[in-house]
Amino acid sequence: MNSSVLSSLLPVVLLIGAGFLAGRRGWVTGGAVRDLSNLIFLLLAPALLFRTMSTVHVEQLRLGPVAAYFLAAGLIFAATLVVRGFNRTSAVIALANTFSNTVMIGIPLIGLAFGPEGTVVLLTLISLHSLVLLTSATLVLELAVAREQARQPGGARTPILRTLARAFYNAIVHPVPLPIIVGLVFAQTGLTLPESVDKPIAWLGQAFGPIALVMVGITLASTPIGHQWRAALSQALIKNLAHPALVALLGWLLGLRGLPLQVMVVAAALPIGANVFLFSQRYKTAEDLVTASVAVSTALALVTVSVVMALATSL
Repeated sequence: MNSSVLSSLLPVVLLIGAGFLAGRRGWVTGGAVRDLSNLIFLLLAPALLFRTMSTVHVEQLRLGPVAAYFLAAGLIFAATLVVRGFNRTSAVIALANTFSNTVMIGIPLIGLAFGPEGTVVLLTLISLHSLVLLTSATLVLELAVAREQARQPGGARTPILRTLARAFYNAIVHPVPLPIIVGLVFAQTGLTLPESVDKPIAWLGQAFGPIALVMVGITLASTPIGHQWRAALSQALIKNLAHPALVALLGWLLGLRGLPLQVMVVAAALPIGANVFLFSQRYKTAEDLVTASVAVSTALALVTVSVVMALATSL
């Protein structure tokens, strides 16, 4: 097994394991799980997303290498909705099929495997990853929620333009897309945050990854994976193998070669990110499946990422 893969993934597995132990021992009760989820979703994630985007200058982004990644993600996301139908569960599963753990696992892994040049390519992807995928998923989820509410007994039929406008508003004024957009706009002003403000925001953002992964473990402790393992394995295989394979194909067709394409393929092979788990909890759908899928995808990545990295060197 590639040592860089092991050194990047092992901390993630250990954090999920620590959460699993806490859940099994009853150190965190059911009510506290929801409160912790709100803390992560409403405070820690916005801090991380705002700070990440607050230093991104649009003119410095190398968009060519990330085109294959987002094109592949868009095709998989759309195919999932077509196969499963347009509803909130399908939208969350589609996000699980396409959203990689690019920060906690991706940054150290790509840095070890491809050096500074590869890290620059990955950071370009990271600067757009949440903006594109999470904002798109939020819009789809809000549209699905509006559609479900309209179909309920006694639910009023709302004109389609009003439904779209409300869904778009809810997708923007939201704990995930809003800090991304505000951070991106702030970056274009050329201003920098005072250290006294930047430091606490940085601390909050740094707390996101570990606490979110511990939460996955806590939820996993009460999730009957025995009933979910087949579906979770299917999700993990789509994310860990189908996604990078499609990125490689599309990148090759777009004329990409060498290190930029290799980084995008490995990024697509990374396991499901914890943000998907938070979305499933936020929208109260597919929580058991997503929890199991994050765990299975992360464990499976110990093997699949090594395989993808070995194959990617020929691109």
